[in-house]
Amino acid sequence: MSLPHAILTALLEKPSSGLELTRRFDRSIGYFWSATHQQIYRELGKLEQAGHIRALSATAPARGQRKEYEVLPAGRAELADWTRRVEDPKPIRSALLLRLRAAAVVGTEGMADELRRHLRLHRTQLDEYLAMERRQFPPERDAEADRLRHLVLRGGIELERFWVAWLTEALAGVADLGAAADADDTADTTGTADTGSAGRAGGAGQRGGAGN
Repeated sequence: MSLPHAILTALLEKPSSGLELTRRFDRSIGYFWSATHQQIYRELGKLEQAGHIRALSATAPARGQRKEYEVLPAGRAELADWTRRVEDPKPIRSALLLRLRAAAVVGTEGMADELRRHLRLHRTQLDEYLAMERRQFPPERDAEADRLRHLVLRGGIELERFWVAWLTEALAGVADLGAAADADDTADTTGTADTGSAGRAGGAGQRGGAGN
């Protein structure tokens, strides 16, 4: 249900065409609720049929001109009702966390490279969010709506900071496990070699004793 409400939010902020909405999703809303061009156009049609939005009349109709949409009172009421609904937090689903759990039983080979790749991606995303914060929310922008939008962005920033910190810790943990495994392998190899040498020395001593 969240995509139509995301579209209603964007249209209340500014009436837009489907293409403009897609671009705006790419720049802002899409960071926390992504949607394809086709999904946005499909939802626009459904919202229009439901009486939540309408296409604005073109001042100078032209072939191929994009329709711009605005939110009707019924759409605003639906969005307001949605913001008041009770919704429990969703359980986290992360393939990376599950893969790390699997590595505990099958080994960590290749895991460090994947963790480093994710770390680079999250650092890049964090840098992008911080740049957006500096650009879009200077100290003088202190209206209530701006503060709420800034809070949304701050949520993304803190989430990326969590992943950067966690991935850094995970990489150190995987490195420690790899070092411990290498040490065990070395100890096993050395122990085998020492046992073989001792056996040969003992055998030589026994043969010498028998000769004496």
